[in-house]
Amino acid sequence: MNKCYHLSSCSTCKKILDEAGLAAKGFTLQNIKEEKITPQQLEEMYKLAGSYEALFSRRSMKYRPMGLHEKQLTEEDYKNLILEEYSFLKRPVTIVGKKIFIGNTKEAVTGLVNATK
Repeated sequence: MNKCYHLSSCSTCKKILDEAGLAAKGFTLQNIKEEKITPQQLEEMYKLAGSYEALFSRRSMKYRPMGLHEKQLTEEDYKNLILEEYSFLKRPVTIVGKKIFIGNTKEAVTGLVNATK
């Protein structure tokens, strides 16, 4: 399965999707604000990523106001937070076959572009 979880209003996500040409390559694109991530989808991401923490974004606008920066979060906490609030998913998350690319780091974007050639 080739799928990308993104936020359509995020300019960084748009740029990465365009750079990798995901829409033209037949990827399923899921705008996580409009179509919430299901527990099954998150479980699939978890299996490929190895942890919920790897999928969690501390850059979310809700991270500090909720006092999460002062807590020791568990894997279960990360999982529940991502399912409750779409902005806690590090974006974009792209699955290419059995590989996962998380976020907008140079390494993730380069890996994604190379994997989709």
